[in-house]
Order: sequence, then C-alpha cells, then structure tokens
Amino acid sequence: MYIHRNIFYMEFKREQYIQKLEAYKHNHLIKVVTGLRRVGKSYLLFNLFKRHLIESGVTANHIIEIPLDDFAFIEYRNAEKMYQFVKEASANDKEMHYLFIDEVQILDKFVDVLNGFLHIDNLDVYVTGSNAKFLSSDIVTEFRGRGVQVNVNPLTFKEILTEKGGEVTSVWKDYMYYGGIPLVVTEPDASIKREMLHALVKETYLTDIIGRNKVKNDAELSDLFNILASNIGTLTNPTKLSNTFKSEKNVSVNSWTIKQYIDYFEDSFLLKKTIRYDIKGKKYIDTPCKYYFSDIGLRNSALDFRQVEPTHVMENIIFNHLLHFGYSVDVGVMERYSKDKNGKTVRNTLEVDFVCNRDNDRLYVQSAFSIPDADKLEQEQRSLHLIDDSFKKMILTNDTIPAHRLNNGVYVMNVCDYLLEN
Repeated sequence: MYIHRNIFYMEFKREQYIQKLEAYKHNHLIKVVTGLRRVGKSYLLFNLFKRHLIESGVTANHIIEIPLDDFAFIEYRNAEKMYQFVKEASANDKEMHYLFIDEVQILDKFVDVLNGFLHIDNLDVYVTGSNAKFLSSDIVTEFRGRGVQVNVNPLTFKEILTEKGGEVTSVWKDYMYYGGIPLVVTEPDASIKREMLHALVKETYLTDIIGRNKVKNDAELSDLFNILASNIGTLTNPTKLSNTFKSEKNVSVNSWTIKQYIDYFEDSFLLKKTIRYDIKGKKYIDTPCKYYFSDIGLRNSALDFRQVEPTHVMENIIFNHLLHFGYSVDVGVMERYSKDKNGKTVRNTLEVDFVCNRDNDRLYVQSAFSIPDADKLEQEQRSLHLIDDSFKKMILTNDTIPAHRLNNGVYVMNVCDYLLEN
C-alpha cells in the first residue's frame, strides 16, 4: 500500500540524517525523527529517505506513508483504524514494508499502536514528531528500549553553501541574520525572510506552546522568550530571570513559572541548555547555565533584528554546529589563583566557551569574533593555558586568517573555514 504527499522546495540532501536512518534500518525499533517544526523532518522521511530506499531496491508499494496532519488521513488518527490499516497493508507478502507516519503524536494511543507494530515481523517503522517531552519521555518510559531518536537540526552553514552556492562571506552574513530554516533559506527576498521568521515565532512556535500547555499569560511567555534572545551565551537561571522581570518589566513572575516556560521552549526544540563543567575538579555545576537558540534566525526575529551582535551570534552558531556533529557541549570553568598587590591570594574564575565530548575525544573551543592584537589573543588563550591535558584546543575567529597553530599548541582558525570542514 502506498500513500504519497508531495512537498516542493529547494532540496538539501541532509546526508547525515540519511546515514543515521540507514544505520537504524531493520533494527526492530521505532525510529522517531524529532526536531523543531518546519525544520524539514517530513521532507527528510517522505522524500529523501523514501528515495534512498527505492534506489536501494525497495519497491514503492512496500512504502506506507501516512501524514496525520493532512485532513485526508484524519481517519487514521484513530488507534484501531491505524493499526488495522497498516496490518492489512503489510500482509500482502513476506517482504519488508516501511511505514512512515508524520506527526505521530496526533495519533490516539500512539505508544500502544507503535508497540503493536513491533510485533509485525515484516514492518520497519519510522515516525516524526515535534515535541521533545511528549515523544522522548514516552520512548524512555513506554517503549523500554524499543525506540531510537534521530534529531533533525536546521541547516548548517556548510549545507547551505554546498547546495545554494555563492560567495562565502555573503552566505555567512546571510546565515548570521536569517539562520537555517529550509523555507527561509530558499527565499531570496530579505524582507520576506524576516516576515517568514516573525510568523514562525509568533504564529507557529509560541502559539503552539501556549495552546499545547494551556499557558494563561501568553505575554509573560513571549517576554521571557525575548529576554532569553537578548542574553544568548549569558549565564542565567530562573531566579535571575525573575529579577529581570521585576527590574525591566515591573512585573512579578516567580522562578518556578519561568522554569516551566523554559522547559516548554526546550521541549519544542527552540532552545538548548548547556551547563558549566569544572575542568580541573571534573564536576558539573548545575546553575547558572547558558541557553542557545536552535536557529539563530528565530532568535534575531524575536528581537526584530535589532540586536544582531556578531559576537554572540557566532558563538550560538558554533554551539549548534558542534551539537550537529555529535558532540555533547558544556561551558568550561577554570579557577586560577594569583597574588594581588598586597600579596593576598585571589581566586579568579576563567571560562572556556565550549568543552566538547564525543566518544573518547574531547575538544576545547573559544569563540572570538575578532582578534585585533596580541593582547586580545593572550586573553583568549588564558583559560586554555591552564588545561593540562593533551586534547585539541581551538580559537575560532571571524578574522580572515589562515589556520595555524601557536607555539603552545592552540589552533587558531577562521570560523567559516571550520564550519566548512568535514
């Protein structure tokens, strides 16, 4: 049985995700494709991966496609009808059938239905969803090891430059302003890009959060979103943010409510949190922490493109890039003791922008938009000097410079060159 939905826009290959889906194929688990709304999850599954399957020898009538957010398939939101339909569609022969369900959280009793599909031997199941908590917690508690996630991010700088082409500096400037949401990237008109991002923030993401979580005071939630957008890469916590509401808005919002709102943003894949890691003490410091936006265009739109500070924007882009390539990313903390002019011992806390771990590898990254002189270079290296392990240490800058290694082993590299590396 073959159900098809056409989606048309410039195509990006998303090879990393195709490789992940291919690696998970036939593993007797539910493959859950998650990510921000409008990030291209459906296109990845229903177009790119489907084409990959067909090119690898799967016949089209062995691919079952059910987009639950399409009114034409509303009857399959019912658990019994969905299960019966899929069971019959996969019973024609013993060959493997591939089931694609879009926005699976719309399906009534979706966990029970998906668990039921695991008992059909010739069925390989792939689903998409747009809410982290609704899906992730169910995978952990209900699937009990019977589900795996593939989280889809907005387009990277390299993906955009590779597919669209153009001059690197111009594409980089555009990326810093408008981010990597596919429909925005493919729109050539800058004013329409801004309109699209405004509509996504206000009419899609925030409206969806407010409706799904029954938020009573939508103005508070919207204000918090803007405050976080103004402070990307800044250490904060719900108590500090509560104080900001009092001082800047003259409004009282308790820290518990703020934490709940932030959870909503994270569950919708709008924000990502990173906590501090004491490099010498080898321990985590839970609060305060930093928040970064999963797409920098959405962050800029929240502020009406008035605060596009290149320093913080570049830092956010590097953070997303590291996550995209499988690193877990923390904020590094290093303590240094020195003597003041009176001979008294003083403790200084220095920061490493990102401590990145992947398997047995570690990478330390400093983001410095510009390094105009030797003093600035020394400042950026200061915390890296104190790390006594042999893992790679890097400073990324927007300056047009060739990649080189300093005498102390620290690498200095142009940020675009780094983002375009394999």
